[in-house]
Amino acid sequence: MSKIGKISINIPDKVKVALAGSDINIEGPLGKQKLKINLEMFDFKIDDGKNVSIKPKKLDDDTKRLWGMNRSLINNAIIGTSVGFEKVLELSGVGYRAALKGKQLNLQLGFSHDINFDIPEDVKILVEKQTTIKISGVDKQKVGMIASKIKSFRPPEPYKGKGIKEKGQYILRKEGKKK
Repeated sequence: MSKIGKISINIPDKVKVALAGSDINIEGPLGKQKLKINLEMFDFKIDDGKNVSIKPKKLDDDTKRLWGMNRSLINNAIIGTSVGFEKVLELSGVGYRAALKGKQLNLQLGFSHDINFDIPEDVKILVEKQTTIKISGVDKQKVGMIASKIKSFRPPEPYKGKGIKEKGQYILRKEGKKK
């Protein structure tokens, strides 16, 4: 039995959830999302527009694996359309800075050239300070993928701590050479 799959999902007031064939359409104040669900494997119920529950038709190894994952995907889509997801990245290093130029994020990370990152349409990127980047969007996976792509340009190094890291991320610091 899935501990996560058993829990029903509460739907906020401004979010609408509808089932069209095998697609779940979720519409909220921040945007729309569409998820596919296997109706041969799962029963999907919407209770008066307030709760959503998903239950397997028969319990076997495949449905046990997918039950909690499908529930989490539906929950993340509902949270994304109502509140949204956000990641904050911090640049630390001498001369490291970020700026928005049109639909591109311009990063100066100590290389001989600037890095221009194209911003996808369904994700918003704000540069609050020159060293703080805020990534927000409806889809949790896309926000995390873009954050990890930007972090991969200059991952934090353990000796001086220079690089791009998430806010609150701990960097294991190493001691340098001794005489």
